[in-house]
Amino acid sequence: MDIREDTLDDLMNVTLDTLIREGIRETASRGEFVEAVGCHLVLTNPLARLSRSEDRGKLFSALGELFWYLSKDTKLSFIEHYIPRVYAKESDDGIRVRSGYGDRIFSFRGYDQLRNVTTLLTEKRTSRRAVIQLFDAEDLSQPFRSVPCTNSIQFLIRDNKLHAIASMRSNDAYLGLPHDVFTFTMIQEIVARTVGADLGTYHHFVGSLHLYESEREDAERYLRERWQSKISMPKIPNGDPWTEIEKAMAIEESARSGNYKDTDVGNAPYWSDIGRLLCMYSASKQRDFEYIEATKNRMESKVYDSFLLARLDKARESK
Repeated sequence: MDIREDTLDDLMNVTLDTLIREGIRETASRGEFVEAVGCHLVLTNPLARLSRSEDRGKLFSALGELFWYLSKDTKLSFIEHYIPRVYAKESDDGIRVRSGYGDRIFSFRGYDQLRNVTTLLTEKRTSRRAVIQLFDAEDLSQPFRSVPCTNSIQFLIRDNKLHAIASMRSNDAYLGLPHDVFTFTMIQEIVARTVGADLGTYHHFVGSLHLYESEREDAERYLRERWQSKISMPKIPNGDPWTEIEKAMAIEESARSGNYKDTDVGNAPYWSDIGRLLCMYSASKQRDFEYIEATKNRMESKVYDSFLLARLDKARESK
């Protein structure tokens, strides 16, 4: 399978349709699935990393996963705020999730891999060594409940464009793929801004790309929505983004602990919107609709409106 598309929804539509029509049926411990082996998916516009569909428009859980990685930790309590119940099944001790990437990206055997990558690409623009390793030999040393699905992420600068190449050992095409594309292209853009490069293309290589039978009906419903309107996130502003990222991380931590009203989102417009999104998500869990409506009107970008409205509707339905 070799698919090249401009948006996440276009990529998802072709991928799921091809799996359903041509995938080879297999069985694993989680049940039956259809599979394609050795796949190459390309997102030509990494800013178009958000699905506009009703089923796959998962802005808040994807943002939560990104900030989970940026926290440099793998705490179960963190990710359960954004994705309840799913990761609890993957924790060996009920405290941390081995398959989380935070500590591996920032402190793998004591090495900050992301910093090493950005330092290398700043000094040697055409280097082919800018690789973050995620899967480790130790992951096969005993029967852990979960291990990373991602082997590595490589970054290459060509013609001043930073390209990212993710290598996955395994990828769930319906649940996992949209989250992985979002988080990895966000990291790609953060690296690009850090080293002063433009954003290139995103390549997603997968050993086993699969769709579980239990998700087939949901995938077919997604496909019936047909092609979505194209949408791109705003660009991260030029310049080193890490001061603003640190501010956004402090906002996320405060909002997750319930202090979303006291959070100062006086950052640059792009990161102010990210902070407000995180605050409004926490407010929705408290059904604080007044705060959400007021904060929504302060958003700089209208790109996120449909996701906010969907989150509001979901929160009201659970009231």
